[in-house]
Amino acid sequence: MALWPLATCNMKLQDFPKITGALPLSEKMPVWFVGHGSPMNALEDNPFTRSLREMGETMQNRQKPAAILVVSAHWLTRGSFVNVIPKPETIHDFGGFPQALFDAQYPAPGAPEIAKETAKLSALIHEADDWGIDHGAWTILMHLFPKADIPVFQLSIDYYQPMSYHLNLAKEIRALRERGVLVIGSGNIVHNLRMSMSKLQNQDTSPFDWAVEFDNWVHEKIKNRDFQSLTDYEKAGTAGKLSVPTVDHYVPLLYTLGLADEKEDIRQTYEEVTFGGISMRTFQVG
Repeated sequence: MALWPLATCNMKLQDFPKITGALPLSEKMPVWFVGHGSPMNALEDNPFTRSLREMGETMQNRQKPAAILVVSAHWLTRGSFVNVIPKPETIHDFGGFPQALFDAQYPAPGAPEIAKETAKLSALIHEADDWGIDHGAWTILMHLFPKADIPVFQLSIDYYQPMSYHLNLAKEIRALRERGVLVIGSGNIVHNLRMSMSKLQNQDTSPFDWAVEFDNWVHEKIKNRDFQSLTDYEKAGTAGKLSVPTVDHYVPLLYTLGLADEKEDIRQTYEEVTFGGISMRTFQVG
Protein backbone atom coordinates (compact mmCIF):
# COMPACT_ATOMS: atom_id res chain seq x y z
CA MET A 1 0.00 0.00 0.00
CA ALA A 2 1.18 3.47 -0.80
CA LEU A 3 2.72 5.88 1.66
CA TRP A 4 0.18 8.68 2.07
CA PRO A 5 1.30 12.25 2.79
CA LEU A 6 0.79 13.64 6.25
CA ALA A 7 -2.30 15.82 6.54
CA THR A 8 -4.65 17.19 9.11
CA CYS A 9 -8.40 16.93 9.47
CA ASN A 10 -10.78 19.56 10.80
CA MET A 11 -13.58 17.11 11.63
CA LYS A 12 -15.19 17.97 14.97
CA LEU A 13 -17.44 15.94 17.25
CA GLN A 14 -20.49 17.99 16.27
CA ASP A 15 -19.85 17.08 12.61
CA PHE A 16 -19.80 13.35 13.30
CA PRO A 17 -23.62 12.86 13.31
CA LYS A 18 -23.70 14.14 9.73
CA ILE A 19 -21.62 11.20 8.56
CA THR A 20 -22.90 8.49 10.91
CA GLY A 21 -26.65 8.72 10.92
CA ALA A 22 -26.81 5.02 11.82
CA LEU A 23 -24.89 5.67 15.04
CA PRO A 24 -26.76 7.75 17.60
CA LEU A 25 -25.03 9.47 20.48
CA SER A 26 -24.18 7.04 23.25
CA GLU A 27 -22.70 6.95 26.68
CA LYS A 28 -18.99 7.56 26.20
CA MET A 29 -17.30 4.24 25.56
CA PRO A 30 -14.13 3.22 27.39
CA VAL A 31 -10.91 2.39 25.54
CA TRP A 32 -8.87 -0.73 26.23
CA PHE A 33 -5.31 -1.83 25.83
CA VAL A 34 -4.87 -5.60 25.90
CA GLY A 35 -1.53 -7.38 26.12
CA HIS A 36 -2.57 -10.31 23.94
CA GLY A 37 0.48 -12.57 24.33
CA SER A 38 0.52 -16.04 22.79
CA PRO A 39 -2.16 -17.00 20.25
CA MET A 40 -2.81 -20.06 22.44
CA ASN A 41 -4.62 -17.78 24.87
CA ALA A 42 -7.56 -18.07 22.47
CA LEU A 43 -8.08 -21.67 23.62
CA GLU A 44 -6.93 -21.46 27.22
CA ASP A 45 -8.67 -20.86 30.52
CA ASN A 46 -6.16 -18.99 32.68
CA PRO A 47 -6.09 -15.87 34.89
CA PHE A 48 -5.49 -13.64 31.86
CA THR A 49 -8.35 -15.00 29.76
CA ARG A 50 -10.68 -14.96 32.77
CA SER A 51 -9.84 -11.28 33.25
CA LEU A 52 -10.85 -10.67 29.62
CA ARG A 53 -14.17 -12.40 30.12
CA GLU A 54 -14.84 -10.25 33.15
CA MET A 55 -14.02 -7.10 31.16
CA GLY A 56 -16.40 -8.11 28.39
CA GLU A 57 -19.22 -9.01 30.74
CA THR A 58 -18.85 -5.73 32.63
CA MET A 59 -18.87 -3.82 29.34
CA GLN A 60 -22.04 -5.49 28.10
CA ASN A 61 -23.78 -4.90 31.41
CA ARG A 62 -22.91 -1.22 31.00
CA GLN A 63 -23.60 -0.82 27.28
CA LYS A 64 -23.19 -3.21 24.38
CA PRO A 65 -20.89 -1.62 21.79
CA ALA A 66 -22.33 -0.71 18.40
CA ALA A 67 -19.01 -1.82 16.88
CA ILE A 68 -15.47 -2.69 17.90
CA LEU A 69 -12.38 -1.12 16.35
CA VAL A 70 -9.11 -2.99 16.99
CA VAL A 71 -5.64 -1.57 16.44
CA SER A 72 -3.64 -4.78 16.26
CA ALA A 73 0.11 -5.32 16.27
CA HIS A 74 -0.39 -7.72 13.36
CA TRP A 75 -1.68 -5.42 10.64
CA LEU A 76 1.30 -3.38 9.46
CA THR A 77 1.05 -1.18 6.37
CA ARG A 78 2.57 1.80 4.62
CA GLY A 79 -0.14 4.35 5.30
CA SER A 80 -3.07 4.04 7.75
CA PHE A 81 -6.08 1.98 6.67
CA VAL A 82 -9.42 0.72 7.97
CA ASN A 83 -10.84 -2.54 6.65
CA VAL A 84 -14.27 -2.03 5.11
CA ILE A 85 -15.23 -5.60 4.16
CA PRO A 86 -18.66 -6.77 5.38
CA LYS A 87 -17.62 -10.33 6.27
CA PRO A 88 -14.02 -10.35 7.51
CA GLU A 89 -12.24 -13.70 7.57
CA THR A 90 -10.51 -15.05 10.65
CA ILE A 91 -6.82 -14.73 9.77
CA HIS A 92 -4.51 -17.41 11.19
CA ASP A 93 -1.33 -15.40 10.82
CA PHE A 94 1.07 -17.68 12.72
CA GLY A 95 2.71 -21.07 12.46
CA GLY A 96 3.75 -24.02 14.58
CA PHE A 97 0.64 -24.21 16.76
CA PRO A 98 -1.86 -27.07 17.27
CA GLN A 99 -4.51 -27.65 14.61
CA ALA A 100 -7.21 -26.64 17.08
CA LEU A 101 -5.93 -23.07 16.91
CA PHE A 102 -6.08 -23.05 13.11
CA ASP A 103 -9.61 -24.43 13.29
CA ALA A 104 -10.73 -21.59 15.58
CA GLN A 105 -13.04 -19.05 13.97
CA TYR A 106 -14.41 -15.69 15.09
CA PRO A 107 -17.32 -15.09 12.69
CA ALA A 108 -18.17 -11.52 13.69
CA PRO A 109 -19.61 -9.32 10.96
CA GLY A 110 -17.63 -6.41 9.65
CA ALA A 111 -18.61 -2.77 10.03
CA PRO A 112 -18.10 -1.37 6.54
CA GLU A 113 -20.23 1.74 6.92
CA ILE A 114 -18.72 2.68 10.29
CA ALA A 115 -15.24 1.98 8.91
CA LYS A 116 -15.89 4.27 5.94
CA GLU A 117 -17.09 7.03 8.23
CA THR A 118 -14.06 6.52 10.47
CA ALA A 119 -11.86 7.20 7.46
CA LYS A 120 -13.59 10.57 7.11
CA LEU A 121 -12.43 11.60 10.58
CA SER A 122 -8.83 11.95 9.41
CA ALA A 123 -7.24 12.62 6.05
CA LEU A 124 -4.56 10.14 7.14
CA ILE A 125 -6.95 7.16 7.15
CA HIS A 126 -7.88 5.30 3.98
CA GLU A 127 -10.10 2.36 3.12
CA ALA A 128 -8.86 -1.18 2.48
CA ASP A 129 -10.64 -4.40 1.54
CA ASP A 130 -7.74 -6.86 1.80
CA TRP A 131 -7.74 -7.61 5.52
CA GLY A 132 -9.90 -9.57 7.94
CA ILE A 133 -9.61 -10.12 11.70
CA ASP A 134 -6.05 -11.10 12.62
CA HIS A 135 -4.98 -13.00 15.71
CA GLY A 136 -4.16 -9.81 17.60
CA ALA A 137 -7.90 -9.20 17.49
CA TRP A 138 -9.77 -12.52 17.45
CA THR A 139 -7.73 -14.33 20.11
CA ILE A 140 -8.84 -11.74 22.66
CA LEU A 141 -12.32 -11.11 21.27
CA MET A 142 -13.14 -14.80 21.72
CA HIS A 143 -12.99 -14.16 25.47
CA LEU A 144 -14.19 -10.56 25.57
CA PHE A 145 -17.26 -11.10 23.38
CA PRO A 146 -17.58 -14.85 22.77
CA LYS A 147 -20.90 -14.58 20.89
CA ALA A 148 -19.13 -12.77 18.01
CA ASP A 149 -22.29 -10.75 17.45
CA ILE A 150 -20.73 -7.25 17.50
CA PRO A 151 -19.36 -5.84 14.22
CA VAL A 152 -15.56 -5.68 14.14
CA PHE A 153 -13.17 -3.68 11.99
CA GLN A 154 -9.47 -2.86 12.27
CA LEU A 155 -7.19 0.12 11.88
CA SER A 156 -3.74 -0.69 10.54
CA ILE A 157 -0.42 0.51 11.91
CA ASP A 158 1.66 2.61 9.52
CA TYR A 159 4.99 1.02 10.35
CA TYR A 160 6.96 3.80 8.71
CA GLN A 161 5.79 6.66 10.91
CA PRO A 162 7.32 8.00 14.16
CA MET A 163 5.69 7.16 17.46
CA SER A 164 4.14 10.63 17.80
CA TYR A 165 2.17 10.01 14.58
CA HIS A 166 0.18 7.23 16.25
CA LEU A 167 -0.52 9.14 19.44
CA ASN A 168 -1.77 12.11 17.41
CA LEU A 169 -3.81 10.07 14.93
CA ALA A 170 -5.68 8.48 17.82
CA LYS A 171 -6.76 11.94 18.97
CA GLU A 172 -8.40 12.52 15.58
CA ILE A 173 -10.79 9.59 16.00
CA ARG A 174 -11.94 10.32 19.57
CA ALA A 175 -15.44 11.07 18.27
CA LEU A 176 -15.96 7.32 17.83
CA ARG A 177 -16.21 6.95 21.59
CA GLU A 178 -19.36 9.10 21.61
CA ARG A 179 -20.98 6.85 18.99
CA GLY A 180 -20.85 3.49 20.71
CA VAL A 181 -17.56 2.29 19.20
CA LEU A 182 -15.28 0.41 21.57
CA VAL A 183 -11.63 0.88 20.56
CA ILE A 184 -9.07 -1.73 21.61
CA GLY A 185 -5.31 -1.50 21.23
CA SER A 186 -3.92 -5.04 21.11
CA GLY A 187 -0.18 -5.59 21.44
CA ASN A 188 2.32 -6.04 24.27
CA ILE A 189 4.26 -3.35 26.13
CA VAL A 190 7.21 -5.75 26.39
CA HIS A 191 7.58 -8.12 23.45
CA ASN A 192 10.98 -9.71 22.91
CA LEU A 193 10.02 -13.03 21.39
CA ARG A 194 13.55 -14.10 20.53
CA MET A 195 14.82 -13.79 24.10
CA SER A 196 11.63 -15.33 25.48
CA MET A 197 12.04 -18.41 23.31
CA SER A 198 15.67 -18.71 24.37
CA LYS A 199 14.62 -18.68 28.02
CA LEU A 200 11.87 -21.25 27.42
CA GLN A 201 14.38 -23.64 25.89
CA ASN A 202 15.97 -23.78 29.34
CA GLN A 203 12.56 -24.50 30.94
CA ASP A 204 12.67 -21.08 32.61
CA THR A 205 9.58 -18.84 32.57
CA SER A 206 10.72 -16.27 35.13
CA PRO A 207 10.65 -12.67 33.88
CA PHE A 208 13.81 -10.91 32.81
CA ASP A 209 14.74 -8.02 35.11
CA TRP A 210 14.78 -5.61 32.18
CA ALA A 211 11.26 -6.69 31.17
CA VAL A 212 9.87 -5.97 34.62
CA GLU A 213 11.79 -2.67 34.73
CA PHE A 214 10.35 -1.45 31.43
CA ASP A 215 6.83 -2.67 32.18
CA ASN A 216 6.94 -0.71 35.43
CA TRP A 217 8.43 2.34 33.67
CA VAL A 218 5.51 2.42 31.24
CA HIS A 219 3.04 1.88 34.07
CA GLU A 220 4.45 4.89 35.94
CA LYS A 221 4.28 7.08 32.84
CA ILE A 222 0.64 6.09 32.34
CA LYS A 223 -0.17 6.72 36.00
CA ASN A 224 1.42 10.17 35.79
CA ARG A 225 -0.27 10.80 32.42
CA ASP A 226 3.07 11.45 30.78
CA PHE A 227 1.98 9.92 27.49
CA GLN A 228 4.36 11.99 25.41
CA SER A 229 7.38 10.35 27.06
CA LEU A 230 6.08 7.00 25.89
CA THR A 231 6.67 8.04 22.28
CA ASP A 232 10.38 7.81 23.08
CA TYR A 233 10.67 4.43 24.79
CA GLU A 234 14.46 4.52 24.42
CA LYS A 235 14.43 7.03 27.31
CA ALA A 236 14.11 3.91 29.47
CA GLY A 237 17.65 2.94 28.45
CA THR A 238 18.68 -0.65 27.87
CA ALA A 239 15.39 -1.93 29.29
CA GLY A 240 13.46 -0.01 26.64
CA LYS A 241 15.63 -1.23 23.77
CA LEU A 242 15.37 -4.85 24.89
CA SER A 243 11.63 -4.63 25.56
CA VAL A 244 10.81 -3.02 22.19
CA PRO A 245 13.15 -4.63 19.63
CA THR A 246 10.49 -3.80 17.01
CA VAL A 247 7.65 -1.31 17.48
CA ASP A 248 4.74 -3.38 16.15
CA HIS A 249 3.50 -4.60 19.55
CA TYR A 250 4.24 -1.30 21.29
CA VAL A 251 2.33 1.06 18.98
CA PRO A 252 -1.21 -0.10 19.96
CA LEU A 253 -0.50 1.27 23.44
CA LEU A 254 -0.16 4.76 21.95
CA TYR A 255 -3.55 4.55 20.22
CA THR A 256 -5.26 3.64 23.48
CA LEU A 257 -3.62 6.53 25.31
CA GLY A 258 -4.20 8.99 22.46
CA LEU A 259 -7.92 8.30 22.75
CA ALA A 260 -7.92 9.20 26.46
CA ASP A 261 -9.30 12.51 27.62
CA GLU A 262 -7.18 14.65 29.90
CA LYS A 263 -8.51 13.56 33.29
CA GLU A 264 -10.08 10.18 32.57
CA ASP A 265 -9.51 7.37 35.01
CA ILE A 266 -7.13 4.65 33.84
CA ARG A 267 -7.60 1.31 35.58
CA GLN A 268 -5.19 -1.60 35.34
CA THR A 269 -7.11 -4.85 34.85
CA TYR A 270 -4.28 -7.35 34.48
CA GLU A 271 -0.50 -7.33 34.88
CA GLU A 272 2.06 -10.07 34.42
CA VAL A 273 5.34 -10.59 32.61
CA THR A 274 5.25 -14.07 31.15
CA PHE A 275 7.69 -16.29 29.22
CA GLY A 276 10.54 -14.06 30.38
CA GLY A 277 9.95 -11.12 28.05
CA ILE A 278 6.23 -10.71 27.22
CA SER A 279 4.18 -8.19 29.22
CA MET A 280 0.49 -9.02 29.50
CA ARG A 281 -0.38 -5.68 31.08
CA THR A 282 -3.98 -4.73 30.25
CA PHE A 283 -5.87 -1.58 31.22
CA GLN A 284 -9.02 0.42 30.65
CA VAL A 285 -9.42 4.15 30.00
CA GLY A 286 -12.73 5.57 31.21
